[in-house]
Amino acid sequence: MRFHTRKWVKPEDLNANNTLFGGKLLAWIDEECALYSIIQLENKKVVTKYMSEINFMSTAEKGDIIEIGIEVVKFGKSSLTLNCEVRNKMTHETIVTVDNIIMVNLGEDGKSLSHNKTKIEYVKDRLAAQE
Repeated sequence: MRFHTRKWVKPEDLNANNTLFGGKLLAWIDEECALYSIIQLENKKVVTKYMSEINFMSTAEKGDIIEIGIEVVKFGKSSLTLNCEVRNKMTHETIVTVDNIIMVNLGEDGKSLSHNKTKIEYVKDRLAAQE
């Protein structure tokens, strides 16, 4: 799994127990999956269709640095299925896992659109191919 993004847990990210609010963490995961999918599918019109069971395993506190890891499970006709792990950057302790997150590629009409992708592509490889 590749860890793409780091977040610093700040006071405004905490719940009543002074630990990272789960809703905030899920928003970060959703945003990261959307960004990852937009880059992979080369289309800014991507939406979250489904998130499987969310397994909170530990917590984060103010001042912790967390990192969000994403891995492609499969490419569908118009979708991309990902899994996600969030961990503490310093201790590598897993905070949460999400086994399946389905992102759907949309056309201008807002309906699902085939993306014709079958494997992970890296921006550096796309840039090299354009030269």
